[in-house]
Amino acid sequence: MAVYFDHRIEAPENSVVPCHLTWHSALPVLAVASSSPATGGNVDLYLQQGEHVESCHVERPHLPIVLCWHPTKPVLAVGWENGEVVLLTHPSGDQTVLPSIHTSCITLLEWSSSGSRLVTGDLTGTLAVWKVDARGRLQGNHLVKHDYNKPLTCCIFKPASPGDDVAMLARASVSGDESALDMFSWKGAPLKMGPQEGLAFYVSTADGKVHCVDEHCKTSTLLSVEGSIKKLFYIEKREALAVITETLMLSQYTLGPDGGATEFMKVKLSSKSGQNVDIVWTENSLLITATGEHIARLWDLERDDNYVLPLDETLGFERGEMINCVSYCAGKEILAAGTTHGRIAMWRMVVKPGSSRGDNKAEWKLQTPTEIEGNVTQLQWGSTLNLLAANNSNTVLILCEHVMSAHFSQQVAAVQLTPVQLSITQFSTGLHLALQSEIHIKGVCVTKDSVTVWNGKQVIVYELSGTILRNTGSFPCDSHVVAVHGENLYTVEPNRVQIRTPQGTVKQLLTFSKAEGNPVLLSVCQSYLVVGTDTAHIRVFDLSRRDAKAHCSAKNLADQIANLGALRSVKCNANGSQVSMLISQVNGRPDHKVYFYDVEMDTVTHFDFFTGRPSSGISQPEETELIGRCPVSHFWDESEPRLFVCETVPISSESSSSSYMDRADVSVVTLFCTQEHGLLLQDCYPKPPGLQALLALDVPYCCFSCKPGEKDPGLPEFPHMVSRRPLRDFVGLENCEKATRDAMLNFSFYLTIGDMDEAFKSIKLIKSKAVWENMARMCVKTRRLDVARVCLGNMGNARAAKALKEVEAEPEPEAQVAMLAIQLGLLEDAEKLYKSCQRYDLLNNFYQASGQWHQALDTAEIHDRIHLRTTYYSYAKYLESMGDKQQALTYYEKSDTHRVEVPRMLQDDTSSLEFYVHKMKDKNIYKWWAQYLESQSDMGSALRFYELAQDYLSLVRVHCYMGNIQKASEIANDTGDRAASYHLARHYEGHDDIKQAVHFYTRAQAYNNAIRLCKENSLDDQLMNLALLSNPEDMMEAACYYEEKGTHMDRAVALYHKAGYVSKALELAFATQQFSALQLIAEDLNENSDPALLARCSDFFITHSQYEKSVDLLVAAKKYHQALELCLAQNLTITEDLAERMTITDSKDLSEEARKELLEKIADCCMRQGNYHLATKKYTQAGSKLKAMRALLKSGDTEKIIFFANVCRQKELFIMAANYLQSLDWRKNPEILKTIIGFYTKGRAPELLAGFYEACAQVEIDDYQNYEKALDALTEASKCLSKSKEASAGQHEARLADLQHKVTLIRKFVHIRRLYAEDPREAAQLCEALLEEPELDPAVRIGDAFGFLIEHHCQQGNFQVASRKLEELQRMLPSQNVRYYISQASLEALQEEMGISVGRGDGRLNMKEDDEVEEDLNLSEA
Repeated sequence: MAVYFDHRIEAPENSVVPCHLTWHSALPVLAVASSSPATGGNVDLYLQQGEHVESCHVERPHLPIVLCWHPTKPVLAVGWENGEVVLLTHPSGDQTVLPSIHTSCITLLEWSSSGSRLVTGDLTGTLAVWKVDARGRLQGNHLVKHDYNKPLTCCIFKPASPGDDVAMLARASVSGDESALDMFSWKGAPLKMGPQEGLAFYVSTADGKVHCVDEHCKTSTLLSVEGSIKKLFYIEKREALAVITETLMLSQYTLGPDGGATEFMKVKLSSKSGQNVDIVWTENSLLITATGEHIARLWDLERDDNYVLPLDETLGFERGEMINCVSYCAGKEILAAGTTHGRIAMWRMVVKPGSSRGDNKAEWKLQTPTEIEGNVTQLQWGSTLNLLAANNSNTVLILCEHVMSAHFSQQVAAVQLTPVQLSITQFSTGLHLALQSEIHIKGVCVTKDSVTVWNGKQVIVYELSGTILRNTGSFPCDSHVVAVHGENLYTVEPNRVQIRTPQGTVKQLLTFSKAEGNPVLLSVCQSYLVVGTDTAHIRVFDLSRRDAKAHCSAKNLADQIANLGALRSVKCNANGSQVSMLISQVNGRPDHKVYFYDVEMDTVTHFDFFTGRPSSGISQPEETELIGRCPVSHFWDESEPRLFVCETVPISSESSSSSYMDRADVSVVTLFCTQEHGLLLQDCYPKPPGLQALLALDVPYCCFSCKPGEKDPGLPEFPHMVSRRPLRDFVGLENCEKATRDAMLNFSFYLTIGDMDEAFKSIKLIKSKAVWENMARMCVKTRRLDVARVCLGNMGNARAAKALKEVEAEPEPEAQVAMLAIQLGLLEDAEKLYKSCQRYDLLNNFYQASGQWHQALDTAEIHDRIHLRTTYYSYAKYLESMGDKQQALTYYEKSDTHRVEVPRMLQDDTSSLEFYVHKMKDKNIYKWWAQYLESQSDMGSALRFYELAQDYLSLVRVHCYMGNIQKASEIANDTGDRAASYHLARHYEGHDDIKQAVHFYTRAQAYNNAIRLCKENSLDDQLMNLALLSNPEDMMEAACYYEEKGTHMDRAVALYHKAGYVSKALELAFATQQFSALQLIAEDLNENSDPALLARCSDFFITHSQYEKSVDLLVAAKKYHQALELCLAQNLTITEDLAERMTITDSKDLSEEARKELLEKIADCCMRQGNYHLATKKYTQAGSKLKAMRALLKSGDTEKIIFFANVCRQKELFIMAANYLQSLDWRKNPEILKTIIGFYTKGRAPELLAGFYEACAQVEIDDYQNYEKALDALTEASKCLSKSKEASAGQHEARLADLQHKVTLIRKFVHIRRLYAEDPREAAQLCEALLEEPELDPAVRIGDAFGFLIEHHCQQGNFQVASRKLEELQRMLPSQNVRYYISQASLEALQEEMGISVGRGDGRLNMKEDDEVEEDLNLSEA
């Protein structure tokens, strides 16, 4: 909590009534304008504690109207009633009077954002703009003057657009961004270094117009509203302008780039008529108004929300107290309001965990008011020190915030209430005192006998004597810190600590060297004093003797702690062995570690609250509650040197040290600190609600200061400013003796380090059940169930021990600990544990058992929906037991048990029950109500409700009871209800109406009863139909009946068959020669039937020439060979289905050899029948792939042949497939050609491949005269033969030589044809020579050679020679058509020149068609 010291300004005598005040934005300088009836008016400047700056006094015979500070320089612009404007400079007091432009009262003064422009305006509408240099001095005359002819009311400068980010541009330039580099270039426009000053501004007039004056001082009308304008605000986030008129009409305008304004919102602000209105605008778009009411009104323009902040009478405000003025401090997030009764109300914005600032009105927390006299008419926060100036109509007071002082020592606590008042509590006696001091209290220190206060200039010592505080000493002292031990006071001054008496006499000096620095921090614990200096040195002194002695040498912490800026706080423990420190880093931010200096070991360790881990010590499970936090205060216990406590806040709020106490997420952490084990986390818990801050650690308590106005719910006997809360280990042991306290501390310490033996040794002599119960409670926190069992045993709590034993079946340890917590009454802990392990079913049961039904319902609806209906039912039972039947009825319906539970609940209230029955219209409830009416003998009403419930059994039953048999029959027939029909059939049977009984038994599907009646009454015809409708047992019974009777044997056979007794049906059929029935039965026989029965039926079908059925039966009987023989003998086609049935997969039936033999026989049979595909399949299953390929070859299925060969990958199969493919038209299908070559290659048959190449060559020669391709083919054949390894080497050599000879001849002929284009004569000679070669044909056909020569001679015009060659050709090949070798053109030329006529011969084609496609042989070697 913070208190505010008020300093009254030291006003000159001629300043009577202050009328205006304003703070400089950066400096702690306040300007106050006053009026005096005698002298007129004056303006004075004051410092932060109200000191008057005598050099800065301006006095005029006129009233000062407007004050406005330069934004950065100590220059104040003052506007006077007569139109004069004066610039007053602090602290020199220089006055600069602006040239006389204004002739009437100044109404506005406004500086630009950097102070280079000053705008002045008056009541006649004259506006002037002045230029000011960097030192705040006026430069020449006005820049521009505008006359608006209406009083000017407001002026605001438009913020400048953001400039270029130089650092970002530099990074972009280095990374290669040319556009960024160009911006640094001298060729481009000048670079804008940071935000520029906005010189454009808006000015408003009393007639409701807003004018825009641009940076060139040109004016234009922007917008117009009704009424005089009171305030102008610029909303930067929306680039909008807000206008408020005198009638409090708020309008918002969007400003366009072209200079226009568009209204997008207009609203009337609430106010109290006839009152002055104070309006404040905040940077986060919050509009705050004070209109002379008991509330402050807030409008959130960004979220379009509004709410009010009222004054609370419980905090000291009075009824009828009104708010006159408001001021908002953005740095502290505090809204201050001045009231008519001289109080200043302050609302602090409190940030809740998980929320953002400004979310809702609940985040504004009203503080205890600061009281000053008079009527507060004006408030203003100012300067970087967050000072508050208040005008109470008589004078001006400056309020300076001071963090509340508090101290606890030796069972005495002191807490500051006001600047001059303390609350003193003496816990040993329960005494409560109030101390009214003569000075503003900036610090307090208490002992069991004294209270010492100081303000930085004076120290006063009060003695505690019974119930009286007596002033025993007062002396001037400039020390800002004071410590007390016994009768000695310790104060600081540069380079030394003074030890004084209560009257101020210096008894001893503790000097510090220049390197050690100036003492700034003091702390006393027991008889040890620790001193911290401004150079981060610490020294510890022993105060147990008459004079203070150094306990250790000075320690320079800067050598041990990196990034150390300054010490924030130092404390030592009870025996002087450990010193704890909080520090600030070099950047000024608080460090998130607590540092510990071990005096004996001269070492520094730390506990890091950012990670939640110590720098050393026993490894402990990481506490997530400690992660991301920062320490703000720390204390040692005055008697236990190992125990340390620290107060922490989240990292985000550690910078605002004065406001952390208002946060809800402050944690208190206790640690054990020893040389042997380092730092050990003992406990961590949130600060209890209603408490302000941690004061001290005093085992068995932690002491806290209370929030003002809030009582301590935990300890009502001390409803004052200090509250003591027991430590976790001492709940219930607050008043224990020292031995028990020490034992509990040892137990807690050993439990923390995990030494269970020593822990039990420390408490084994304690017999108090309260101690054991407290330790059991501690086990809930530590989750030590093994320790808890021992504690429960010593407590004698058998029920809790039994519950803990039963819950061991739960897999989650948290669920087991939660049961322990329940047994010990720690319901909140149990709830948290169930939530942490997500056992919402157990949490639901817990809520139900503890009577928290709403939480149970919420849990079931959100997390435990599997038990939702059960929860509804349990809650309904609870409500019924509480007598709330109406609500119970609702939850019975939600649990879907209302059909039974609601009638039961309402059975004593028949009228309500009848109303509920009619309301629900539920069949089950109708039935329950009908049964109730029937029990009351109201048969008519019962029938009506049975009918509504559609309970036809009950309808028939009641009608039979009443004798309405006809009606009962109609109902049974119309509805077909089985139960109703059965009941009616029983009724008819009882009255010997067999026909109707059988009918209704049949309707009820009670066929056994109907069959029974038919047998008893010889109704054989109906018996057959009923038996067929019934189950196999009834069919069997009916068949036996027919068989015994000896009649209708066909029916007996059919029923036996239908009932599944096939063997019995067959025997009876054979015995009675029922051949038609036998055929029907045989259709249902399968492999699961009796083989002997199957064989008998098969013989029967063979006898009657029904061979196909006989084969099926033989196969079912697994007589496959007989079935095959029958198929061959009777030429029966073996279908694929039959073949599959004969294919044995289980080796148990046949051996592998027999199975293969059977498959081959099936395949042979299929081959004979021409079913080659099936034969292939069976040969393959038998493992005979050659036979399978032969079958495929017979089928002629080329695609399957190729596939099968590729799958089997056997040489013989490749060769067989290739031989088959040669029989196809491979000349026109290149794919077949490639496949043939590939198969011969894979089959490793080069001689066959060579033969195929020779065939290809011959085809090219014979069909296409393409000797080039033929040559390629023969070349490939030669290569293949050369790779062949035939057994007969002589034949192989002869074949290879013959092939090479052909290749040679063809190569010569190909060469001749190619040479002809270059040298026809040489080509002809070579061709003549070629004809002389022996065995030329068939390598080169003679006709082709002669044709070449004839063509040559015809082209050369040697027709005589051509004619001779033609005759020679005809002589050599008399039986062939020469047109095949010679072109038609040559023949026609010979006929024309020589008269030779060539006959058509056999008419064979003699020329190759032009559109014929040549075969593209891929003759590359596979």
